[in-house]
Amino acid sequence: MMGTLRNIYHLGVKELRSLGRDSLMTILILYAFTGAVYIRATSVPGTLHKAPIAIVDEDRSPLSGRLVDAFYPPHFLTPALIAPSAIDPGLDRGVFTFAIDIPPDFQRDLLAGRAPVVQLNVDATRMSQAFIGNTYIQNIIHGEIDEFLRGDRTVEPLPVELTLRTRFNPNLSAVWFGSVMELINSITMLSIILTGAAIIREREHGTLEHLLVMPLSPFEIMLAKVWSMALVVATVALVSLLVVVRGWLGVPIEGSIPLFAAGMALNLFATTSMGIFLGTVARSMPQMGLLMVIALLPLEMLSGGATPYESMPAFVQQLMQVAPTTHFVALAQGILYRGAGFAIVWPQFLALLGIGVFFFVLALARFRRTLSFMT
Repeated sequence: MMGTLRNIYHLGVKELRSLGRDSLMTILILYAFTGAVYIRATSVPGTLHKAPIAIVDEDRSPLSGRLVDAFYPPHFLTPALIAPSAIDPGLDRGVFTFAIDIPPDFQRDLLAGRAPVVQLNVDATRMSQAFIGNTYIQNIIHGEIDEFLRGDRTVEPLPVELTLRTRFNPNLSAVWFGSVMELINSITMLSIILTGAAIIREREHGTLEHLLVMPLSPFEIMLAKVWSMALVVATVALVSLLVVVRGWLGVPIEGSIPLFAAGMALNLFATTSMGIFLGTVARSMPQMGLLMVIALLPLEMLSGGATPYESMPAFVQQLMQVAPTTHFVALAQGILYRGAGFAIVWPQFLALLGIGVFFFVLALARFRRTLSFMT
């Protein structure tokens, strides 16, 4: 037993030294857990950010001036006051995403009990901003008009008042969600790439044959690659969580980081085993890259990190139950966002353990078959 552990340890150290000499892979690891996390969190926000807006104020009343002043950064750029004839050219050139036309006598008609119409023009080719901004603008206009009327005359309150409580992300900041989800994507991607590349590198350099003539079992060789690559990914991921996500981006971590690390270790056990399986299937790094595309797209897009898991078709939900990222995303969101303890996330821990054992056994069988063909 001690000899087996000693072999696994020394083989793992060999893998770490080999990875340390691979400068391109080192750069990829550093970028994936720093630049990629920051870019994903800030460059494609799910909330409105500095949207260009223009306003045609044909009323020139206190109420219309109040509406103009209601749009300001960071959701919108400072509104550009334009003439009615400039709306279509501005939208055609993409200068504005939104253009609001306040008609003449708007305030007078409103106070007289008539129903004046405010026109909102939206450039729908900017899909994300158009969809979110449309709702923002309607709420802002309705809120300003309601407050104006309450100050001018008594407005009968509604019999039911809606109280909104936004939990876990009070400011609805996309940075909080995007940064953690990209961190999870980087953990998945790097763990598969590193172990798969380690197998292919051994085959291309001819060192796998050297290992075969030594008193080593396939189990020892494989487990050494699993723990060494998992250790690298886990270490860099935790540093990224503390330095980039919590420190640089200012995302609060509500739950236990050691509990998250334990869940990440189980997830890495499964994904590194998947990487070894793909490494035994691929015969070169280009083939490994093609297999990575097939494997990573479902793992990242259908695990609940891009879209809510519950909104997917039922057969997709059932299929993705065998994917470790599905349970890891649920575990990470529960711990990091909602401060969940082990009593809440233990089903995800159990699922990751079972999936990890399954993929490890599958990869070990494939790895043994590959080694037998080489001998």
